[in-house]
Amino acid sequence: MAGTRPEAGAQRRGRRIMMTRDERDAFLTAQRTCRIATVGRDGAPHIGALWFAWDGTALWLYSITRSKRWAQVRADPRVAVVVDGGHAYGELRGVELTGRATLVGEAPRTGEPCPELAVPERLFAAKYFGTAEMPHDGRHAWLRLTPESAVSWDFRKLPG
Repeated sequence: MAGTRPEAGAQRRGRRIMMTRDERDAFLTAQRTCRIATVGRDGAPHIGALWFAWDGTALWLYSITRSKRWAQVRADPRVAVVVDGGHAYGELRGVELTGRATLVGEAPRTGEPCPELAVPERLFAAKYFGTAEMPHDGRHAWLRLTPESAVSWDFRKLPG
């Protein structure tokens, strides 16, 4: 499914509580933190929190390039990302995306022109900084996850 948006057919369990495409897009656009799981050379998983932007097709992850996560993604691009929310059981909802993370643009990012980053940087700057311009600190770079699979849940859809 690389390059396409995973649809309902990709989710076998919990069809009655899965999000529609519009619900998933709205949820991923509104949420602020995701958790990304990477794989180490020894096969051990590593999980860390990141800020992100969702453009309707891909999840854009803004990572410090001197992190364990960055080194692991560069060695093995397979990742799983979870974005979730809710406090009480009946409020829980979330999305799990899996696929391969791809480096986009310079690393670390200093702001050199990169047309492919125009939309994610605009979305990210508005979401986290309330500005139209993306600040570049020379420590972070972009990873793009175009999901190969997606699973979602929204316990608010449970009967009773």
